[in-house]
Amino acid sequence: MSAERALAELVRAGSTLAVAESLTGGLLAAEFVAVPGASKAFRGSVTAYATELKGSVLGVDPELLATRGAVDPDVAAQMARGVRRLLGADIGVATTGVAGPDPQDGQPVGTVFVAVAFEPSAGTSGELVTPLRLSGDRATIRRKAVEAAVDLLVSVLEGKPVG
Repeated sequence: MSAERALAELVRAGSTLAVAESLTGGLLAAEFVAVPGASKAFRGSVTAYATELKGSVLGVDPELLATRGAVDPDVAAQMARGVRRLLGADIGVATTGVAGPDPQDGQPVGTVFVAVAFEPSAGTSGELVTPLRLSGDRATIRRKAVEAAVDLLVSVLEGKPVG
């Protein structure tokens, strides 16, 4: 699945996208803007690498960040909702996790959460979070996290079950 495919689905649906990134540090946004015509659907991104920015910029609950840390499925979901709201997009995608070389917030290297937030409708909660256990070096983990986020987005856009 590719960013090109995701953007084509977004344009077809008349929807817009925003992304919030932590461990991927802008790679997810770069994946989308590398596609010609991305501006038809891609609104922008926030790289909230520092934990406190996840709260102050994206609206992640500071108590959640204090008790569980930044590498958490609920943090990923709140990041996706926050960037969707902040940038006025129909869909928000977020990445958070540990690329290494050291563990973070009690989570081992390779622990990643990707999330998609969208308008809830009948039978949907309006968000999906996928937990990942990735292997490889720092660059490989970050690349795999981008691929997983794009795949999750395409699954949501195409209405396919995720899992």
